[in-house]
Amino acid sequence: MTQKGPVLFDLDDDAPAPTPAEAPPVPDTQEPAPQGQAMTTVAALAARPTSRLARWFWTLLLALITTVASVAAWNFVTDLLTQNVYLGYAVAALFALFIAVVLMIVVKELSAFARLGRIDRIQHDAETALAAEDLKAARSVIKDLDHLYRNRDDTRWGRDRLKDRESDMFDASALLALADHELLGPLDQAAQREVEAAARQVATVTALVPLALADVVAALGANIRMIRRIAEIYGGRSGTLGSWRLTRAVLSHLVATGAVAVGDDMLEPILGGGILGKLSRRFGEGLVNGALTARVGVAAMEVCRPLPYVGKKRPSVRSIIKSALSGLITSTSQKGR
Repeated sequence: MTQKGPVLFDLDDDAPAPTPAEAPPVPDTQEPAPQGQAMTTVAALAARPTSRLARWFWTLLLALITTVASVAAWNFVTDLLTQNVYLGYAVAALFALFIAVVLMIVVKELSAFARLGRIDRIQHDAETALAAEDLKAARSVIKDLDHLYRNRDDTRWGRDRLKDRESDMFDASALLALADHELLGPLDQAAQREVEAAARQVATVTALVPLALADVVAALGANIRMIRRIAEIYGGRSGTLGSWRLTRAVLSHLVATGAVAVGDDMLEPILGGGILGKLSRRFGEGLVNGALTARVGVAAMEVCRPLPYVGKKRPSVRSIIKSALSGLITSTSQKGR
């Protein structure tokens, strides 16, 4: 006969009833927060120190290849001259033009390095004048700045205003603060726009391109191009080797200070609490890589400026991130509704 109604089970009176505190924890199935793997890889690659043995290897290899190529070219031209004089002279002229172009590139690279060294010297002199409150040294820095930007029309208005008000300043900090405001203020805005554009590009490529290593290549190219443009804005005119040297210097500084890390503490004030973890994995990685690019850009501005920040704060990384990524964040939030 089938029993109807509830079935009662007798529990052992000696066994205590389980409590919520004794329950096993609920397994966390949520994926870890995005860490900006592309920018972290770029920083590790660019900031990795090269050993002396590796430098000797590449130097000797380059010298050996250059010697072999030169001897082969010489033998080729001399043999061609014995066979056909006119054709030999034509090929010799082509080689001469090629060597001339190479020498022009070398001169351009050396000039770029000299220009960057000049900006470093002005920045060092400005810091020394500020520390000692040396008005004479500050006026010397102003002359160097005027000479640095004398051929640039976009700084003419600032240089004229600085020249008109220079005699009214009687201490070094006020004079350099005036130069920072009048001369470098517009350049700071242009450099900040470059940082925002680079951050937006890195975030978009990371979010939309699923190919392996494509985000690393895009991030590396965007950061080198951004640092080069920032150097050009401040008068650096960095060449190819100069851009790579600046990139290594900036990223090495960020790695040494532990600044190549960003997460909810950086993006939550912009996105809102907990939103980063609710986004898609690729889009979250894009936002983090864009935020790291903005941090690299701010560091590059500090390195490339001929003056330290005097009388004003450096650009806020969070404000740059908010301005650069606001369109991406808005479009994503609208899709989620």
